Amino acid sequence: MSSALPTRTSKTPAEGGDGRARTGAPPPGSARPGSVARRRARAGWFFASPALLVVAAVTVFPVLFSLVLSFCEVRLDYGGLRLGSPTLGHYEALLTHPEWYRALAFTLGFTVVSVFAELVLGTLVALVLERLGAARGWILALLLLPWALINVIAAQLWSYLFNGTYGAVGWLCEQLFGTQPDILGEPVPAMAAMVVVDVWKTTPFVAIVVLAGLMLIPGDVYEAAEIDGAGPWTTFWKVTLPQLRPIVAIAVLFRILQAFGIFDLPFVLTQGGPGTATQSVAILGYRILFQNLDFGGGAAVAVTTAVIVIGCCLLFLRVFRAHVDEEGRA
Repeated sequence: MSSALPTRTSKTPAEGGDGRARTGAPPPGSARPGSVARRRARAGWFFASPALLVVAAVTVFPVLFSLVLSFCEVRLDYGGLRLGSPTLGHYEALLTHPEWYRALAFTLGFTVVSVFAELVLGTLVALVLERLGAARGWILALLLLPWALINVIAAQLWSYLFNGTYGAVGWLCEQLFGTQPDILGEPVPAMAAMVVVDVWKTTPFVAIVVLAGLMLIPGDVYEAAEIDGAGPWTTFWKVTLPQLRPIVAIAVLFRILQAFGIFDLPFVLTQGGPGTATQSVAILGYRILFQNLDFGGGAAVAVTTAVIVIGCCLLFLRVFRAHVDEEGRA
């Protein structure tokens, strides 16, 4: 006689308490991970869109508008700018004018000399600061004073020092050498003065960047070098400098971009003189655009300068990457 009681059936491990098979699918009503990521991405673009619009308005649009102006005949009348037919005349006039090459030569020379000097001095200052104790904060604050000054104010202060009549630098030269040179009135001293002022103002920036890189180097690297018998000079060239190379590359790129677009320093100190000895490409573009009201020619100067700067930065990055890859293979 069979029993009327139901028998308990055993559930397999793949089944849940309700007898349904367990699967990897999420429970009903839960969002998939991919959809959550897409929603977050859309929310991120939504909240970042105001900032992106501002960047496009103040960066992308002026660049594109300058590019259009450089390839068009531009006329100025009571209604504003009038764009004419396309032309390459602005670039032809620029590339055949000797004043452009003089301005380019001064800008390149100023960039190379000032960036190299700032890199060397900034690295030395950073090495000294790394070994300081409690006084590091005070010295950093003092170092930041030149860098915190507005460029125009710093240039005006140095113009008083370099003044040929009452300047302190001229008086000091007279006391030491018996003559008072006209520093800002002669080409070579004026160029040297530009480099001195820029190095004085921007070396603290390089020092802070390099100091940050030094603080990130692990101490066990130096301990291993000391165990291997490496001296201070060998440790610097074989350990410290390779570790600092990415930080130094960033500092050099920033300084190339800033130095190549130098405008306020020569404009305040010498107005690009004597003659055109200290006329940078930025001052040349300013004179063409605002003094001669040649909008197409000024835009051609801006576009050509931007292409040269981008090319120099890309070349620097390529050489830097190739050097790093070569060391990695070694």
